[in-house]
Amino acid sequence: MSRVRQPKGEKGSLKWVQRAVAHRPDLLQPEALPPIDWVSPKADDDFAEYRDSDFVWKLGLASLAPMLQQFWPRGGPQWDALGTYQGGFVLAEAKAHLGELESSATQASEASLAQIEAAFAQVKAALGVGPDVSWTGRYYQLANRIAHLWFLRNFGLDAHLVLIGFTGDAEMGGPDDSVAWNAAYARAEAALGLTEEHALSARIHHVFPPVAQLTTPV
Repeated sequence: MSRVRQPKGEKGSLKWVQRAVAHRPDLLQPEALPPIDWVSPKADDDFAEYRDSDFVWKLGLASLAPMLQQFWPRGGPQWDALGTYQGGFVLAEAKAHLGELESSATQASEASLAQIEAAFAQVKAALGVGPDVSWTGRYYQLANRIAHLWFLRNFGLDAHLVLIGFTGDAEMGGPDDSVAWNAAYARAEAALGLTEEHALSARIHHVFPPVAQLTTPV
């Protein structure tokens, strides 16, 4: 399914992103963007997360669904949060501890992997990444999020990716501040062959909400 119902979060990034969207959206707001209206996850929508054709539908971009199917196989990124602003579209990925940044390599079937590699080849060429740099290994999740950002922007849309790194989550062993997050993302981007100033760098935003400011339950 491309609309994935979620329970009320009891810990980690699921808990914090639900609380932030409900009570402190200001903590998710990059300075460079206009105020974001978060359309997911919402309590009155089963805290659902969206992927594949449903994620473009949720953003009001249903006409892109056929092109998305050509670009990426089913089972694409499941977005922790989606938002819009006047003329703009926001994709968000949330983490509560550094271990979440490293993902397992893709387990896609042979046919799906060929489609993914073809998509990555387009994105890597656009971003100046060498064709031999693997995007299907330990940072596959970050790579496919960047690829979907590129997909939207390739249609001339004002799309942005917000990478949320919650701070102070002692239960999950998360970082206390942004320093460790910034270092971890720098390592990930270097592993993906991305330079500091690539074609999408200004469209990728980092925010570091302190969980101490998210004590209000959903």
